[in-house]
Amino acid sequence: MLFNRARAIDHMREYGLDVLVATSPVNITYFTDYYCWIDPLFKEYMMVPGASANLAQAYAVFPLEGEPALVVNPLFAVNAEELWVKDLHIFGSAGLDDSLPAGEMPQALHRFRDLLSASHGNATATDALLSILNQRGLTGARIGLEMEGLPPETHDLIRRALPEASLRNCADLIRMVRMVKSEEEIRLLTRSAEINEQAAMEALAMARAGRPVSELAEHYRAEAARMGADFDHFAFGVRGLGMTTETNYELAEDDVLYVDYGCIYQYCFSDSGTTLAMRELSAELSERFAALRACMDAGGEAMRPGVKASTVATAMVEALHDRGITASFPHGHGVGLEVRDYPIVVPDNGLRIKDDCVDLPSDLILEEDMVLNLEAPLFMPGVGSLHIEQSYVVTPEGNRPLTAQQRRRPVVIGH
Repeated sequence: MLFNRARAIDHMREYGLDVLVATSPVNITYFTDYYCWIDPLFKEYMMVPGASANLAQAYAVFPLEGEPALVVNPLFAVNAEELWVKDLHIFGSAGLDDSLPAGEMPQALHRFRDLLSASHGNATATDALLSILNQRGLTGARIGLEMEGLPPETHDLIRRALPEASLRNCADLIRMVRMVKSEEEIRLLTRSAEINEQAAMEALAMARAGRPVSELAEHYRAEAARMGADFDHFAFGVRGLGMTTETNYELAEDDVLYVDYGCIYQYCFSDSGTTLAMRELSAELSERFAALRACMDAGGEAMRPGVKASTVATAMVEALHDRGITASFPHGHGVGLEVRDYPIVVPDNGLRIKDDCVDLPSDLILEEDMVLNLEAPLFMPGVGSLHIEQSYVVTPEGNRPLTAQQRRRPVVIGH
């Protein structure tokens, strides 16, 4: 289970909610483990010309009392075969042709056959949501509704249909739940990081002067896929002029490059990076790489439960400044079902994380079982770029590596 159920219940009680409703594809996956590849992509106008660019709607419902529920399009309902959430609702018509005698099917699929052939009376996903809330006696409840994944017109429809309910935007509250990982999510994030590192190191080992960096990216993509992961990104620095993912740049004998890469394993992102050097670093670049390493070490030493995110960021910045480097943005971020989760490890910006439920300083306090990346890049025009990025799990005593990542030195070709 990806969902940190105990943490969600604690937050619901703290903020006085009877039910949480997820509306965006990523949070529906988080609440239920349900995933369908098309959900983040398919927009209303793609089936109804002239309609909006809103995503096709689905919902996940998590009540404080009772079992959770899931609302999905009937044609994708079989994606829910192995979920821990069993209360499945559909809407509209599946459009199945039942003119032929039904054939045999595995026992596990019988419930989908029955669900798709039954009369349910829900024309839309929102009708199904309202039906669930009515069946559960929650039409007058305190409802945390993720409004970021909801078109304004749908929000208005729900509000009109539930005049006795207290509807509260809970988008940031859900982020606060997600930033502390369940045991299962840490396991999947670990495997994602392992695949990411293995595929990247194999790809970087192919680097040769005259070879397009796109060939390394293609090899990374193939290796990640071979190990069961989907491609997310493979970015290079080019002659110290920032980073690119879309280039046929050919490696030169004197190149020193920022490299950043990531894949997705069972919905969980990995994100990491290193420095690729086509030959041993010069004394000047070695000194700068050592400064980045000291920066990362300082951040790691500061990272523990109870400290503010800005404390870690400040330690990283000070370590670089002490070594004369100011043109860098060392920072960190959570990683999970998105490539960046809260907390974001940067200096305190004075902003607040605020919805209708939570109102917190953006400078969040670190907690056990957060999964964080720290990273420190340096771009030097016409010279090259350096990078170190590592992943950690916050532990009761401090932190530990999410997986083995060699970052004490650059990846040097031929060494």
